[in-house]
Amino acid sequence: MCLAVPGRVLSTAEVDGTLMAEVDFGGVRKEVCLQYIPDVGIGEYVVVHVGFAIQRLDERSAQETLANFAKLGILEQEFGDGFALAANQRESHEGVSE
Repeated sequence: MCLAVPGRVLSTAEVDGTLMAEVDFGGVRKEVCLQYIPDVGIGEYVVVHVGFAIQRLDERSAQETLANFAKLGILEQEFGDGFALAANQRESHEGVSE
């Protein structure tokens, strides 16, 4: 699954001619491209899809969305170790007889 996830911009820098940011997604930090919204500021919230910030978001909406994603386990699916997640899912299904 690939969602658009809100995150808070922690820092910005130009990397190889591309404007990038370090973005915090409720404790997980990732590098994100800012080319679509280059005037975003540090501390602002952005919606990120496949590594690109695609729009701004107010803090309240961002926090609510992150909380809901966390409750549903979506953040773990999106940012967790995919191999560990797949192994856990496989183990939980092995115990089920058909």
